[in-house]
Amino acid sequence: MTPITAIDLTGFEQVDELAWRDEHGTVLTLHFFDLRPDLPAPLHDLPALQAGLARNTAAQGAGLIEAVGEPVDGTPAVRQLVKIPHWQGHGLVFLGSYILPKATCSVMFKLQAAELGTTGFREALIMGQLGPEHAFLRSPYAPELTGGLPFLQADDERYDAMFPEHPLTLVRGLLRRLLPSVRLDEDFKALPAFE
Repeated sequence: MTPITAIDLTGFEQVDELAWRDEHGTVLTLHFFDLRPDLPAPLHDLPALQAGLARNTAAQGAGLIEAVGEPVDGTPAVRQLVKIPHWQGHGLVFLGSYILPKATCSVMFKLQAAELGTTGFREALIMGQLGPEHAFLRSPYAPELTGGLPFLQADDERYDAMFPEHPLTLVRGLLRRLLPSVRLDEDFKALPAFE
């Protein structure tokens, strides 16, 4: 099923075999991919990985907010935050994940939360405070990048406290809460690294 043997599901209700939803509508899913990861670079070359992820995300019409290396249960992983246009055409959906690549397979746990009701409030308020010239930034991972969703100052973690119910805040907070609880199968941990 998945090499994830433990994860803290407090506050989540199971909705499918490997999917859970919390009271805010945030969905947690666990994934195992029995094929070579399609990451653009190995974890030990973080700048190349970040740039490749930013380009790939933009090419899909989305935006990479963050990509950082952070181990899960002692296993190298990349934490990624992405925003995508809502499939119903209104607002954004925020995806947060930990990807654990190995040479021939990978594991991921992912959180997904969509904007509901009035959308764009966080971005508008921060733009009003900073001015448009400071609200839009170049991607720190691929500064030449054009296309996809813009890299915004409003997506920065320092604004999460101002918007405690925003889906980006919820996803970021849950990733932080879940990480210490995740345990992996020892056989998976021992597999050769993704290169």
